[in-house]
Amino acid sequence: MDFIRNFPFFSIMLSMFSGIVTSMLPKRAAKWLNAVMISVVSVLSLILMIYLNRTGGHFIYLMGHFPAPYGNEIRAGVLEAMMAAFFSVIMLLSVLGGHKKLDEEVDEDRHNLYYILVDMMLSSLLALVYTNDLFTAYVFVEINTISACGMIMIRRTGKTYVAAVRYMIMSLVGSGLLLLGISMLYDITGHLLMSDIKRQITLIAASGRYHVPLQVTITLICVGLAIKSALFPFHAWLPDAYGYSTISSAAILSSLVSKGYIFLLIKIIYRVVGYDAFYMTGILNVFFVFGLTGMITGSIRAIRENDIRRMIAYSSIAQVGYIYMGFGLANQIGMEASIFQILAHGATKSLLFIAAIGLTDVSGFSRKFADLTGAGYRNRIAGIGFLVGSLSMVGVPMFSGFISKLLFAEAGILSEGKAIPTLVVLAISVILNAIYFMKTCIRIYTPANYMYYASDNLQFRNELLYGITMIGFIAVNLILGCLSQPFLDMIHAGLGTFS
Repeated sequence: MDFIRNFPFFSIMLSMFSGIVTSMLPKRAAKWLNAVMISVVSVLSLILMIYLNRTGGHFIYLMGHFPAPYGNEIRAGVLEAMMAAFFSVIMLLSVLGGHKKLDEEVDEDRHNLYYILVDMMLSSLLALVYTNDLFTAYVFVEINTISACGMIMIRRTGKTYVAAVRYMIMSLVGSGLLLLGISMLYDITGHLLMSDIKRQITLIAASGRYHVPLQVTITLICVGLAIKSALFPFHAWLPDAYGYSTISSAAILSSLVSKGYIFLLIKIIYRVVGYDAFYMTGILNVFFVFGLTGMITGSIRAIRENDIRRMIAYSSIAQVGYIYMGFGLANQIGMEASIFQILAHGATKSLLFIAAIGLTDVSGFSRKFADLTGAGYRNRIAGIGFLVGSLSMVGVPMFSGFISKLLFAEAGILSEGKAIPTLVVLAISVILNAIYFMKTCIRIYTPANYMYYASDNLQFRNELLYGITMIGFIAVNLILGCLSQPFLDMIHAGLGTFS
């Protein structure tokens, strides 16, 4: 079974070379190559996840078979394989779900460019998941940033240009802080491989030297990744980026991009700094405060929105707050809850964005709530999808959001001194979620006295593909909600090997 150890490398390289080949293909061939490539990567990642879950271990893959510092390393464990499989599946569903709108949103001569950006995005996410080298992680952070910016502005409207510029400015600030932190860490430890850095930090901490430089270095890295993942108060770029980009881009950006940065942060906490040393810095308490604040702020802004896509975008701020709140609880269950929240939010937010476009298409292409009245009857599969996503976000049993909220509540109770603020803010957030999501569901299922019609250029095969995609998203959400224990077991085992 040694051949399976090549799968992480194959997945990254397949994504990158697919982008190169796509640049030379006609539009239709590029679309199919993109779908086939993501499907193959999904299968490879699922096989690797099953293999590592059965063996219960992890492995190091030496790039070019040369050890550091001459070569590079990929590390694959059950947690990395699960995250890679999840990212690939959600990426595939997001791209397929937005196919029917691509002709309207993107000029025909730019379709190839769009698929190239998607390929580069997937390769960067996989690299962030698998890499064992901090500088390699930074390189792919930049590839991720450029791809995301291109996916925002490829629609070529005034609002998307503004959104892309704001995203680029904030992302460059985050990237700069991350690079500065990595450079200082290399200067202090003399290493770039995560495992080597951790051993050196352990020795430095035991000797009592470089306490302040290490504190500053870790802070820079955390702030950089917090900016890029849209933690409150660094979230100003998010609503426009998600609200005005193409529908596939919005689904991918909201579900995957910020989660790639958060997963890199988890690796830094466990595999670079070490959890005990990271806890001593006090940064987890800062994450806790900002996470709680983001949960409330994002929900309040979502309630005030009259645009369905911007409402969903503001909801992402609250959901990212959940993840950082789990970090701040400073216990094992809180970290596991945050990782499961990555899965739950990824599966749900992309579902909501894809469902929303189906509702607006049958409502005169308007995104205003007043025009969405009765949209759930005019596009039944989109209405069902939005209802499922809303119930998950609120935390109704059987759906993925319920499991993550239950885990957060359990972690809060077990966290010394943080139980009351966690439970209070969690309850308030659930109520706020119910206000704006249930309000929307009631709106789309309120019979209207008028009828909108979809545009004449919608083809049956596009609508069929859209329906299949919605069913796929709903299935993923139900699997996470009803069969969550295997995923929680893999998260627990994966964190164990991280340490």
